[in-house]
Amino acid sequence: MMSPNANTKLYEQNDLLTSLDDFCTLIVWNDDVNTFEWVIETLIKICGHTQEQAEQCAIIIDSKGKYAVKEGSYDLLKPQCDAITERGINATIEVIAN
Repeated sequence: MMSPNANTKLYEQNDLLTSLDDFCTLIVWNDDVNTFEWVIETLIKICGHTQEQAEQCAIIIDSKGKYAVKEGSYDLLKPQCDAITERGINATIEVIAN
């Protein structure tokens, strides 16, 4: 039988892994190929942004070179990242440092 301390430690490790999943960002990168309109349309369709949110993100992406357009778990962001890259827009998922 395991000691209570061993069970507690295992629980804490699982809890930590779960909480890390909630601290990811979906980064969209600037390029010289895609138009503002295409990026805006993509953010609305794939990420569920409003027109205004998508426009603001596109402006920041253009001026800063990249922008975290969405936060959430890896499992939530991965399909969105894939859908964005399938549209020819560079996107990555990054873990937010605690």
